[in-house]
Amino acid sequence: FKYEIASQPGGEHIMKCVQCATCSSGCPVASISEKFNPRRIIRMAVLGMRDSVVQEDFVWYCAACYTCSERCPQDVRIPDLMSAIRNIAAKSGYIHPAYREQGRLIGEHGRLYEITDFENERREKLGLPKVEKRREEIREIYSKTGMDRVIK
Repeated sequence: FKYEIASQPGGEHIMKCVQCATCSSGCPVASISEKFNPRRIIRMAVLGMRDSVVQEDFVWYCAACYTCSERCPQDVRIPDLMSAIRNIAAKSGYIHPAYREQGRLIGEHGRLYEITDFENERREKLGLPKVEKRREEIREIYSKTGMDRVIK
């Protein structure tokens, strides 16, 4: 599994991690959630615990603040590494429900938030143009990329 991660963009430095825990000590997400611990995730990945890593939602928690990377003495880019692991998880069919929902909303409305007639009326009063409902382009992109199957 570690070689699979290392072959992904962003995962190249997984083998450099010496488990010093500098990344975990400065991580704002780790201070909130016990499930997210970059050092533990890397350790699990290096030990080959593929299913335990890609099927859990903790790899989706990284806020990509790069605090960990700035402090890492081995130059392990944790946010990039988490992105590589998320890409592997997504290819394996494991996507965090929040991202599935975002994909569904974009597919349905063309954006994350539905713009109703009420919002468009307010926009007109403020001198702003109406937001048109154009979903055909999104649907075409979804069908060509396979995203329509992923969000279902």
